[in-house]
Amino acid sequence: MSIKIKSPTFPESVADGTVANWLKKEGETVNQDEVIAEIETDKVVLEVLAQSDGVISKIIKSEGDIVSSAEVIGEFSESSNSSLAQPNTKEKTVKNNKKVDKGVTKKIGPAAKKIISEENLDLKEIESSGKDDRITKADVINHLDKDQKDSKEGYEKNLISSDRLEKRVPMSRLRSTIAKRLVSVKQETAMLTTFNEVDMLPIKELRSKYGAEFEKEHEVKLGFMGFFVIAAVQALKKFPEVNASIDGDDIVYHGFQDIGVAVSTERGLVVPIIKDADTKSLPEIEKSILSYSEKARTGKLSIEEMQGGTFTISNGGIFGSLLSTPILNAPQTAILGMHAIQDRPVAINGEVVIRPMMYLAMSYDHRLLDGKEAVTFLVSIKEQLESPERLLLNL
Repeated sequence: MSIKIKSPTFPESVADGTVANWLKKEGETVNQDEVIAEIETDKVVLEVLAQSDGVISKIIKSEGDIVSSAEVIGEFSESSNSSLAQPNTKEKTVKNNKKVDKGVTKKIGPAAKKIISEENLDLKEIESSGKDDRITKADVINHLDKDQKDSKEGYEKNLISSDRLEKRVPMSRLRSTIAKRLVSVKQETAMLTTFNEVDMLPIKELRSKYGAEFEKEHEVKLGFMGFFVIAAVQALKKFPEVNASIDGDDIVYHGFQDIGVAVSTERGLVVPIIKDADTKSLPEIEKSILSYSEKARTGKLSIEEMQGGTFTISNGGIFGSLLSTPILNAPQTAILGMHAIQDRPVAINGEVVIRPMMYLAMSYDHRLLDGKEAVTFLVSIKEQLESPERLLLNL
């Protein structure tokens, strides 16, 4: 029975997607719930799963093609268990009536099998090193490296002799969307940035004193971001205009605090949202951050997990940045930038002491926020972080 393979159903905020990758070719067998294709949208990569065991009979949309929500991208032939039975492993004979070498019937790992199929390799030439004479992915790679050694050396010589090589590749859909939005924000908002610095010693002492106990009790590490999220939530409650957004000629004041946490991935920057952050405890926030970070780096974030948001926090400090100007995440009114913690001399009570300091940067839309509100909002975050007890007392 033929079954149509359709792209995922996109939410209203996603107009279309691009076929990023077909993991199965026409004629290949697949198992139920196996990933057969990937659709890249401007936010996430969505997986297309096989509805049942069967065979890919036809690919309609090739890699790079644009697809709409729930559009047919291929056809799938559902097979009975008998048709998907393992191939006959009885010894076969060749033209010279000699039996095929045992190497042909070696066990093959799934990753190795995929490479062998793509490269059209001869099993008899691959040396196996796995348990029970199993051919592993490493065996196949070693075989390819061995065969291509001469050509590779020649290629490397060419690279050495020609140091003016260049490569042109198309932007990924996510990178293209990021580029357009960043340019749009710069053109359509009156963005300014205000700076301050915060003494991180109280937070560091708190983490040093209770970090191990916190991790044992809640099964998640006590990081810095959780404190910044809570501090931002408290400050947003004091300054509701920072938690607002502009919609045409109207100002929309949000009665909730949905905090976006920027996460860098190989594909680009994504911003998962901690919904109703004002109702979550510190352990819950830390678990949400950890979960979203893992999903982002493995491409498992859903579109729903990145929709909305009333305020964003970005941490360039994990890459060593000391100071930067974060760009607004439209249609939000402000974004907070964290940076690297650095020991610096500061004057405290008339004495010069060394303290772990962090520069804070807050970019804001001057159309909605005046300098006074922006500066006092950032000062509020600074005061809460330098006196963590304020976070507990909602001060």
